[in-house]
Amino acid sequence: MALQLGDIAPDFTQQSSQGEISFHQWAGDSWVVLFSHPADFTPVCTTELGTVASLKSEFDKRNVKVIALSVDGVNSHKGWITDINETQKTTVNYPIIADEDRVVSDLYGMIHPNSLNNLTVRSVFVIDPNKKIRLTITYPASTGRNFPEILRVIDSLQLTDNHSVATPANWQDGGDCVVVPSISTEEARVKFPKGVNEVKPYLRITPQPNK
Repeated sequence: MALQLGDIAPDFTQQSSQGEISFHQWAGDSWVVLFSHPADFTPVCTTELGTVASLKSEFDKRNVKVIALSVDGVNSHKGWITDINETQKTTVNYPIIADEDRVVSDLYGMIHPNSLNNLTVRSVFVIDPNKKIRLTITYPASTGRNFPEILRVIDSLQLTDNHSVATPANWQDGGDCVVVPSISTEEARVKFPKGVNEVKPYLRITPQPNK
C-alpha cells in the first residue's frame, strides 16, 4: 500500500555520499525533505541538486534537513557531486543516499511500474519531527521541481501546526490566513487580536498570527 499523509516515514539504514545514514537517527528532531532521482548524471536532477544546495540556509532556518536519493552507488554519487558543484556554481552540502539495492525506493513506493526505465520516479516527501509524512509530490522526468514552493508548504505546515489557521490559495509567508472551521467567530476574535474579517460564516480572514 502506498504511503499516506500522516503515516510514519519508514526507517532505514543505507550508505550515502556522507557515510552511513540511519534515517530516523539522522533526522533527529528536525523536519526533513527527502527527494529522489531516477539516476546520477541526469540533466534536470543536476539542476535540482544544485538549487537545493543554494537554498541550504533557507532550509536551515526552518529546522529542515535535506537528503537526496538515487539508485546509483556512492562512488557514482561523488563523481556526480563534482559535476553539480562545477556546473551549478555551488557546493552540495547534504547527503545523497546510495540506494543500489532499491531498499529505500521500495519502502517509499518510489518505483512505479510504468515509469521511465522502471527506476525511481522524482518524488518529494516532507517529514515532520515526529517522523510523520506531511507532504508528497511526484513530478514527471521532464519537469524540474519548484523548491520555493516546497519551502512555502513547510512555512504553512509549521505555521498551521501552532495556530488555529489554514493558509489560502497562493499564500506566502506574511500573508493573511483563514480561521479554521473548528473555532467560532467569537472565539477567533479573542484568539486573533489583530482582527477577524468574516466574509462568510465559514470564511474568516485574519492577519498571520506569528508576524
